[in-house]
Amino acid sequence: MAARVLRRLPRLKPLNRLQVILQHLKMSKHTDSTTEVLLEKRGGAGIITLNRPKVLNALNLSMIRQIYPQIKTWEQDPETFLIIIKGTGGKAFCAGGDIRTIADAGKVGDRLTQDFFREEYTLNNAIGTCKKPYVALIDGVTMGGGVGLSVHGHFRVATEKTLFAMPETAIGLFPDVGGGYFLPRLSGKIGYYLALTGFRLKGRDVQKAGIATHFVDSEKLPTLEEDLIALKSPSTESIADLLNSYHVKSKIDQEKEFILDEHMEKINSLFSANNMEEIVKKLKQDGSAFAIKQLETINKMSPTSLKMALRQLREGASMSLQEVLTMEYRLSQACMVSEELRALALSRRGRRVRGHLFYKLHQGLFSASCWRICCFLFSSSMSLYATLRRFY
Repeated sequence: MAARVLRRLPRLKPLNRLQVILQHLKMSKHTDSTTEVLLEKRGGAGIITLNRPKVLNALNLSMIRQIYPQIKTWEQDPETFLIIIKGTGGKAFCAGGDIRTIADAGKVGDRLTQDFFREEYTLNNAIGTCKKPYVALIDGVTMGGGVGLSVHGHFRVATEKTLFAMPETAIGLFPDVGGGYFLPRLSGKIGYYLALTGFRLKGRDVQKAGIATHFVDSEKLPTLEEDLIALKSPSTESIADLLNSYHVKSKIDQEKEFILDEHMEKINSLFSANNMEEIVKKLKQDGSAFAIKQLETINKMSPTSLKMALRQLREGASMSLQEVLTMEYRLSQACMVSEELRALALSRRGRRVRGHLFYKLHQGLFSASCWRICCFLFSSSMSLYATLRRFY
C-alpha cells in the first residue's frame, strides 16, 4: 500500500530533499542537542528538564534518545528512588512533537518518520511501566507529545497555568502517545469528547477530568520539588502523601465547578455512538446550543482523522498500553503515507478544511485514504503481540 501511495506523490526538488536531510542530521547530532534536555541526579531523585523554552519545549528525536536510556538507568539504580520531569520557561511543560519536520521527512521517505514515532512510543511505554515513582510537573502547555511524557506516569501535577489538549484531529493526525489507552479510561465519554473535538482543559479542570492526579499552585512547584528530593528513601505512598498535602492547601479555583459538569449528560449520550455518522446525527437531532457548537467544531476537523480516532479509542479501551502503542505506531506510519493527512498537517492553518482533499462530514463522505488506513491498521493478519515484538 505504502509503495502505491508514495508513487503518486510529486517528485521533490533536490533542494527540498537536502533541507530535510540536513534537518534530520541536525536533530540527531548529539553535540547540538545536549542542552535541549537536562539530566541530573539530586539526592535520591533523577530530574529531567525539558529545555527548549523558545519552542515551548517541543519534543524532538534527540531529546527522546537522551531521556529513554536515562530513565532505564535510573530504574535499575538502587540509589535512585524517584524520577521528576519538568519544563523550563514558565509557559509550557511540553507543547508536543515537531510534526512539521516529521511530515517533511515523510515526503522523501526519510527514516525519521519511522524512528521518531517508534522511539517516542518506546519512551511512553518505559514511563508507563517504570518501576520507580515518576512525577510529572505539567506546569503550562501540555499537548500531544507532552501528554505522552506525563500521563502514563504515577503522578501528574497540574497548576493554574496548565493547558491540556489532544488537538490531532485538527491537523490530520490522531490522538497518539497512548491516547487510545488513557482517553477511553476517563470518566464517562470525556475522553472521546476530548479526542474528537480537541477541547482544551485548563488549570484545575485537568485534575478534575482525571488527567492530572494533583493540583498545586505554580509558585509552589520549586518548594514541592525540594521536598520531593528531601524525602528519605521515598515510596509511592510517601510521595502520594506529600503531593496530597500540597493539593489540599491549594485554594486556586478550589470551589469552581468542573467546566464540563453541566454538559456531562449530553457528552455521555452524544459521544457514545459506534461511528462518526451516528455522532453527527445525534448532534443534529439534539439541536441544543452545546450540540450545535460541537457540530461546528467537528466540521472543521479532518473526517479521516475523526473516524480513525473514534475507532482507535474504541479498540484501545480493551487493550493494554503496549498493545495500544503498537496499534498507534502502525497507524502513525499509515498517516505518513496518506496524501490527505500530510497535506493538512503541513498546512499553515490546519484547522481549516482545505480544497478538494476533504468532504463535509455531515454528508457522510470520506476520502478513500480513510479506508486504506483503517484496513492497514485493523485488518492485518499479524497479531498485535507479533507486531509488539518487532516494535521493541
